[in-house]
Amino acid sequence: MIVKLSPQDTRRYNWYIWRFVIGCFAFVVIMLLITAFGIFGQLPSFRDLENPKSNLASQVISSDNEILGTYFVQNRTPVTHKEISPYVINALIATEDSRFEQHSGIDFKRTFTIIFYNLIGKKQGGSTITQQLALNLFSERARNPLKRIIQKLQEWITAVKIERHYTKEEIITMYLNTVDFGAYNVFGIKSAALTYFNTTPDKLTPDQAALLVGMVNGPGIYSPINHPDNAINRRNLVLRRMGEEGYLSDGQVAEFQQKPLGLEFRRINQNEGSAPYFRAVLKKEIQKLMVEKSIYKEGEIPYDLDRDGLKIYTTINATMQRYAEEAQKEYMRSLQAQFNAHWKGRSLWKSVPSFKMLLDQGMHRTDRYRALKLQGRSDEEIREDFNTPVKMNIFTWRGSIDTVMKPIDSIVYNKLLLRNAMMSMDPTTGYIKAWVGGTSFEHFKYDQVKMGTRQVGSTAKPFTYAVAIENNFSPCMEVANVPVTITGYGEPYTPGSSPEGTLPGTITLRKALAYSQNYVTAYVMNEVKPLPVMELIKKMGITSQVDPYPSLCLGAFNASVFDMTGSYCTFANHGLWTEPTYLLRIEDKNGNVLYEHHTNIRQVINEQTAYVMTSMLKGVVEDGTGSRIRYKYGLRNPIGGKTGTTQNNSDGWFIGVTPQLVTGVWTGCEDRAIHFRTTKLGGGANTALPIFALYMKKVYANTSLGIKQNVDFEPPKSGVSITLDCGAYSRAEQGVNEVEERLEF
Repeated sequence: MIVKLSPQDTRRYNWYIWRFVIGCFAFVVIMLLITAFGIFGQLPSFRDLENPKSNLASQVISSDNEILGTYFVQNRTPVTHKEISPYVINALIATEDSRFEQHSGIDFKRTFTIIFYNLIGKKQGGSTITQQLALNLFSERARNPLKRIIQKLQEWITAVKIERHYTKEEIITMYLNTVDFGAYNVFGIKSAALTYFNTTPDKLTPDQAALLVGMVNGPGIYSPINHPDNAINRRNLVLRRMGEEGYLSDGQVAEFQQKPLGLEFRRINQNEGSAPYFRAVLKKEIQKLMVEKSIYKEGEIPYDLDRDGLKIYTTINATMQRYAEEAQKEYMRSLQAQFNAHWKGRSLWKSVPSFKMLLDQGMHRTDRYRALKLQGRSDEEIREDFNTPVKMNIFTWRGSIDTVMKPIDSIVYNKLLLRNAMMSMDPTTGYIKAWVGGTSFEHFKYDQVKMGTRQVGSTAKPFTYAVAIENNFSPCMEVANVPVTITGYGEPYTPGSSPEGTLPGTITLRKALAYSQNYVTAYVMNEVKPLPVMELIKKMGITSQVDPYPSLCLGAFNASVFDMTGSYCTFANHGLWTEPTYLLRIEDKNGNVLYEHHTNIRQVINEQTAYVMTSMLKGVVEDGTGSRIRYKYGLRNPIGGKTGTTQNNSDGWFIGVTPQLVTGVWTGCEDRAIHFRTTKLGGGANTALPIFALYMKKVYANTSLGIKQNVDFEPPKSGVSITLDCGAYSRAEQGVNEVEERLEF
């Protein structure tokens, strides 16, 4: 039955409809006005729009302009518009906001279309790219429907403000720098390109761009790692939309839709990248520096390295750092095999008297032990837990492996792992070029370059000889290589020397240093006295505890690789100690300089003494304990150095000196009680020197680094009055003796 409405009824119903429409429109306008006045919460101010908040990763940048790594809460690094492939921008516009260039933040035509689709059950999103940016920058998506409506109104107003303050290029760039690309802490197009395809945003192909843009609306459900089928379907949809909008031809769409995902997935965490030990130390140093120097944001708010997108410029050379890490890995794999073979079939319990104590200490230091203690477990229950096999991941020189092992056995395993650290620096500028703080930052976080100290052994001997040269001793002076007792400093001190390592008869100071002879070094210490040696050690940058005892001459004190390497630079730098430097400057995200470093320099020994010491250190390599650099590794250019081996072969050192690079290397176990049993295997010549040699071979092979082989140490401009030719020195001494004999006659 059809009811015919009268004209009056028609007008009345039309009026109801119009009243409803007008009422809805008025309600929306009122709600917008209320929202604009901040009744439902404060909107971003002009200042906020000029400086939108987002968690930006801070970058650690090498001297050759490579990113060594980042500090972040969200793995996000911004890029400029020109650094983004046009395929990414086209894919985003085609899929998310085809009228992006026409609207002013709100696309009302699209909004009303979306409302209609939602009413008939076809759920679609109506947010423009600008609205999505507003959500990304200034809020988080509300779950409550009523709050979401209010939030939507706020997004509209903020989107209009954004459109007034930024160009379309800036808006789409900001969006791509802020969007979430998955559950792996990947934010922004740069991190996404690196994580999923190991490339940069400007090199993304159409299919790669489509895959990443496809993840924008559902990074979880469209994850190519967890849901590859969904990811392919979504990618192909994006490619089809690119074709419909005229960004790709039909043939290109069909071609790219047939391609596999082609992932080169690299899950990035803060351990990733080069020089992880260095970056960990650097972060703590910067945090401390900013407090000491009162470097704050406005209102004395401290900078956050994980959120504020700082740029940290360092002296580390990315190529040299890579060579150092490669040299360590190459040789330590071989050395660990030697160590394992050396200990095979021997019981640590019988061979190391303190092993039970070391094991208990190791157990108490573990996170596992602390967690069990917090749970209220008794000591018996904890020991039972440590003797129960569990799944774990352990370090090997062939890569980390998953295995099943008793936690107590894993402690034993780690106690038998050799550790290693090295640092390389320019002696003239003080700039540190390479820093390898340990063998695996993933497994062993403790930095052994700067944070750790170990007994330095014979690498301390040059300090004693330098004091002697400063006091007009000649490196050609001959001394009987016999035991010497030093008195006047507590108990009489008589250093020992292994019979097989002791040269018989009378030898020169140069030869004594070259072959690391304890008796002659003790003789020199007895002549120059401990206090001047201790004072020189401190002036040359050793910051750890050093006491003026005779045993200083043989290295009976602890020091870091950082300090020891810096001290040897004094010899190569004409007697000037230059502060080891690794941080150049810090900039905020806008390029404003927050901090700039100025290196400290001081004259420690005179130029002639420094030159004579480099000559004596060259003797170590030419025919002394460091000679395998020549005969085994084939490096015959001017190189000085000093091996160091501590008591019981617990620590092996080598510090290599060239005119342009000084490099310190240390090797040993976590506990000094566990070590090689022979000096042939455990001495610095075998445990540390080869890493230096392998590193230098790589450095010399790359001529672009500017480290030249044919450069020798420069003599003082005023000349050298000390005779370095021991043959000439002997003839001169013989002549003096003959004159004295004639005069006596």
